[in-house]
Amino acid sequence: MLKEFRDFIMTGNVIDLAVAVILAGAVSAVVKGFVSDIMMPVIGHFTGGVSFTDLKIVLTEAVVAADGTVSTPENAIAYGNWIDAIINLVIVGFVLFMIVKAYNKTKKKEEPAPEAPTGPTQEELLAEIRDLLKK
Repeated sequence: MLKEFRDFIMTGNVIDLAVAVILAGAVSAVVKGFVSDIMMPVIGHFTGGVSFTDLKIVLTEAVVAADGTVSTPENAIAYGNWIDAIINLVIVGFVLFMIVKAYNKTKKKEEPAPEAPTGPTQEELLAEIRDLLKK
């Protein structure tokens, strides 16, 4: 039973899937860093210095006590982080699309297997039998 399970796990498709998951995690970290550290400051520059991570709709203001501590934190919808996530998704999708496209170009197209030689037709066999019977 254990041998069959090991053979199942070690098949090519399962290993390919494991590699893809690990690679996707690494690519996601790189792309997230690219989006948050490079793309978003550039986009913020063209939108008048707005940082998307700071964009939010405040539902309830924070309440500050007399000693300066926050007694009730602010309640807000931070939609700027959501915009970052959408841009991140678009970039990850584009990068994965380009990787798959490049991979598909490198794959060799399978040549069709040569057809098996066909034997003689029924008429040819009957003609051979006739000729052998004549002898």
